[in-house]
Amino acid sequence: MTTAEKYMKIAIELAKEAAENDEVPVGAIVVKNGEIIAKAFNQKETQNCATRHAEIIALENASKAVGNWWLEDCELFVTLEPCTMCAGAMVLSRIEKLYFGAYDEKTGAVGSVTNVLEQKSNHKIEYEGGVLQDECSKLLSDFFKAKRKN
Repeated sequence: MTTAEKYMKIAIELAKEAAENDEVPVGAIVVKNGEIIAKAFNQKETQNCATRHAEIIALENASKAVGNWWLEDCELFVTLEPCTMCAGAMVLSRIEKLYFGAYDEKTGAVGSVTNVLEQKSNHKIEYEGGVLQDECSKLLSDFFKAKRKN
């Protein structure tokens, strides 16, 4: 198992926690120097707020952990390709590298629909998609299948 897969497994466990709370199953963690400094999962429904994506909450928690909004030398692992809002927040936070699992053909902003990380900016983020993609995708498809049943 690669290091990226190891951390993505942790993000997947957070995504499962989101699903248990009737949230779209997305989990995210921030790692600095090999240590997890922040964890989060989607909370849009429970907090009744469109901005409560796992990535945004994880970035906020990481900023508190390091005492600064600049998250240089940090990596973010998330189970779903980030949307435009989340990708923009990563650029502004100065995240060093992003790893994501499932691609999002409807709202993905790291290659699927658009690519915020490739736009001209004062900060470039390295990224890798498709980490444990099948497992991440299955979580999402199972969640929405169950929603449609009910």
